[in-house]
Amino acid sequence: MTSSAVSIMAHSARSLPGVVAIDHKVETSLDSVKWDSNGLAVAIAQNVDTGAILMQGFANKEALAATISTRKATFYSHSRSSLWTKGETSVNFINVHDIFLDCDHDSAIYLGKPDGPTCHTGAETYYFSSIYDALQGSKPNQDRQVVITLYSLEDTINRHKEEIVTEGSGKTSWTIKLLLDNHLLCSKICEEAGELVQTLHGNEDKTRAASEMADLLYHAMVLLSVMDVKMEEVLEVLRKRFSQSGIVEKASRKKS
Repeated sequence: MTSSAVSIMAHSARSLPGVVAIDHKVETSLDSVKWDSNGLAVAIAQNVDTGAILMQGFANKEALAATISTRKATFYSHSRSSLWTKGETSVNFINVHDIFLDCDHDSAIYLGKPDGPTCHTGAETYYFSSIYDALQGSKPNQDRQVVITLYSLEDTINRHKEEIVTEGSGKTSWTIKLLLDNHLLCSKICEEAGELVQTLHGNEDKTRAASEMADLLYHAMVLLSVMDVKMEEVLEVLRKRFSQSGIVEKASRKKS
């Protein structure tokens, strides 16, 4: 589904169903979707970099067509009986990079990059209320992300960083020691990189390589925390390089 194959004319994403003109190629693709009895399918918005589920809604054929055309996550609103684009009021659009249908073609994922908080509460995602936390008596925390393993590690490192600010350096842990000592941190990164390389030179088994890579990644993420760099920023750089050859990308870095 490329933008060149799309032509939605004359009306915005807020138009009433039935008034959006859809390109023939897009029409054919949308006909493969198994719409329910109300002409709807589940549409899930997911952060292209973090993997976090941002929100879930419903889309009809016109909403999905509008999303393809505008590359802004668009849904069908039951309460308004019309299409609505996420961010049309708050300006926190979800900029869609790709759209995936499940194997049954009855739900879609809008894989995109949000311009700001997705939830009206100011949270990054609608989903910040953990049932397991509630069972343990914890209150919902809208600053909490729906995290994959990488972001859970980043969150743990940053919580240690906050402990230094709130409690001073009296509380000790390996992460805190690294956060407080740049020389130690840098030497450990060099050490772990060397040990990872040695797994190849020494023809060691893959579990050893995975273990050394985990050590290197952890220490590198502590460095990122020291420098206030988020993993999301790193992954965004990687994503932007996908469409370039390595030679072209490297040459562009020398010019900037």
